[in-house]
Amino acid sequence: MKLKIKMFDEEHEKDLEESINNYFKDEEIAIDHLIDIKYATSHFSTGGEAGQIYSFSAMLIYKEIEE
Repeated sequence: MKLKIKMFDEEHEKDLEESINNYFKDEEIAIDHLIDIKYATSHFSTGGEAGQIYSFSAMLIYKEIEE
């Protein structure tokens, strides 16, 4: 068994959800392989017309089952 991580970073919460869900589906990772999810949000002002930029990020920690 190997421990693996996968990092995600999106500008919208729904995009983060979709990215994580697609990763589980595409990589065929079973939920019982999941060890932990670390989640963080941050934002900052650009000072210009763009206003504020948000970052929603997650790190998945899971075990890779070797066959």
